[in-house]
Amino acid sequence: MFRRLLAALLILSPLPALLPLPALAGEAHPAFTQQKARDLIAAVQKIVSPGGIDEQMEIPINGTEQWITIRGRDLNNPILLFIHGGPGAPEMPTSWTFQNPWEDYFTVVQWDQRGSGKTYNANDPAKIRPTMTLPQMVADSEAVVQYLRATYHRQKIFVMGHSWGTVLGLTLAEKHPEWLYAYIGMGQVIDTLRAEHVGYLATLKAAEAVHNAKAVAELKAIAPYPEPDGTLQLDKINTERKWSVILGGLTYRRDSYDYYFNASELSPDYSDADLKAIGKGSDLSLSSLLPDFAKTDFSNVTEFRCPIILFEGRHDETTPSSVAAAWFARVHAPVKKFVWFENSAHMMQIEEPGRVLVHLVEDVRPLAAK
Repeated sequence: MFRRLLAALLILSPLPALLPLPALAGEAHPAFTQQKARDLIAAVQKIVSPGGIDEQMEIPINGTEQWITIRGRDLNNPILLFIHGGPGAPEMPTSWTFQNPWEDYFTVVQWDQRGSGKTYNANDPAKIRPTMTLPQMVADSEAVVQYLRATYHRQKIFVMGHSWGTVLGLTLAEKHPEWLYAYIGMGQVIDTLRAEHVGYLATLKAAEAVHNAKAVAELKAIAPYPEPDGTLQLDKINTERKWSVILGGLTYRRDSYDYYFNASELSPDYSDADLKAIGKGSDLSLSSLLPDFAKTDFSNVTEFRCPIILFEGRHDETTPSSVAAAWFARVHAPVKKFVWFENSAHMMQIEEPGRVLVHLVEDVRPLAAK
């Protein structure tokens, strides 16, 4: 009787979908699966506006197949290409946590780079490994931009780089300013070796401040860091990053990255096989690209012919914001703007997503009209 009465009331309710019927005793419950969660998120994320776009595809890039997603509620909006970090840390599977509001103002492209995520699975890793060099990654980024410009008939697009992706993004800004409305760097890499040294000292200082004897001992054991010959050893990086994450250098006031990485498991864009490829791609990318990454140095690259905007977390010790800020003071560009995120470390897109959106809308998007 109660269930029939509630059902009758729900017919009159303006919000029937929000009030699930209580289960009767003995009634079977369908299992709530990971795929069910993905499907629910996909339904919420679905682009339904008549002028919008919501596509996921493989595109041919320099002899490989590479995956992109392209989403926005109005394809007339400017294109924003997001270049993920790592190397080998795709942002496509976590983009559902922050990107949706951007899609009102931009047509947003996520790209799984050579050797990363879905792109890792689309190609033979044995054939890809010898091609994993910085010049090849730059050439891939150029090809992706050219694909977007040609396919969607755009003279210019926006490029946003995050962490390792800022190496590719800033190179694009230097080499091809005519392709870009602006370049936006988040957690900008300028001088890798200096940044690693500054970050290491900050992590050691933080460990000493909280009297974490284990952290202090492990960090002191990897000194000198980086190596005197200017190289980076992966095992030492892993030690430094382990304690940097625990002490808040990756995400402010958090001691783990799991909260964000685990969000990948609910991505509507990633299958189980794609999720397994993240770790494989990270291993491939880091081992292959680390020597080139260690040599990255934009210290004397300060003249640009397109707008340059940096988003920097005040507490970022992964790619220390102090290094980027000192460099930016010497930069000359048609438009330049430096934005501090006071409650962020390295992951401001998820640490302060509202402020990222505001600055994208107020500081970045108007540049498409110039």
